[in-house]
Amino acid sequence: MKYVSFEYSDGGRSYGTVEGDCILDAGTRLMEKYPELRSVLSAGVLPELKGVGPALDFSSVKLLPPIPSPDKILCIGLNYLDHIEEVGAATPKYPSVFTRYPSSLVGHGTPLVRPAASKDFDFEGELAVVIGKKGRHISKADAFDHVAGYTCFNDASLRDFQVHTTQFWPGKNFQCSGSMGPWLVTCDEVGSITTQILTTRISGNVEQSARIDSLTFGIDALIAYVSSVIELLPGDVIATGTPGGVGGFRNPPLHLVPGMEVEIEITGVGTLTNGIVDEI
Repeated sequence: MKYVSFEYSDGGRSYGTVEGDCILDAGTRLMEKYPELRSVLSAGVLPELKGVGPALDFSSVKLLPPIPSPDKILCIGLNYLDHIEEVGAATPKYPSVFTRYPSSLVGHGTPLVRPAASKDFDFEGELAVVIGKKGRHISKADAFDHVAGYTCFNDASLRDFQVHTTQFWPGKNFQCSGSMGPWLVTCDEVGSITTQILTTRISGNVEQSARIDSLTFGIDALIAYVSSVIELLPGDVIATGTPGGVGGFRNPPLHLVPGMEVEIEITGVGTLTNGIVDEI
């Protein structure tokens, strides 16, 4: 199944399931007990949303990141060999982990904001894993038991701020500079995630393409590593890294500018689309 979080025109928020060309607004029936999709995951009752709630047109709501306020958003750097090569880095011995905050992300259909502080705005198409069951010290063999599903992720970056120090944080957390969506797709609907293909298009041109099984550290290894440090909770997001082809390491660079459109498509998962606007 596909699950979405969204905002009404009056600013109220809800969640539900995707049924064909519409959304079933399960939040209207369940929000008193489960205030958001994250609490549905925590209660382990995600399947109970099926068929629940009135139908809404996608055009009548604003999609939010599927999990609007996760406890943790953990991003992995340098996790495809061709990206490691294009940035001139050494292959890491351990996953390179940094954090993003929920305020740095928008949902499908909402423009990314190029900040006034920098014009070195770059795209990073990624697969994101959403945790469905909490766990600590999770083994690789048990890792997929803790996965609720998958979504598309744009770990868009301000490259000049990213290299101010060895910590990536400044370039990754500008307000509304990245995105996630359009929905959370459960593992059973996707099938084998490692055989899926990630493609990033900028204004219709293919700029990145990779199979998910090209990850240097696979999903199971990432979950095992991260959970050795901190307990993973339902709704936590792990963005698994971007393949080669990002704009900032080209000559000349391919920067995101207003008027462009970024599409991140992952077969079996969906397509995340965002325009670009300047900070006002």
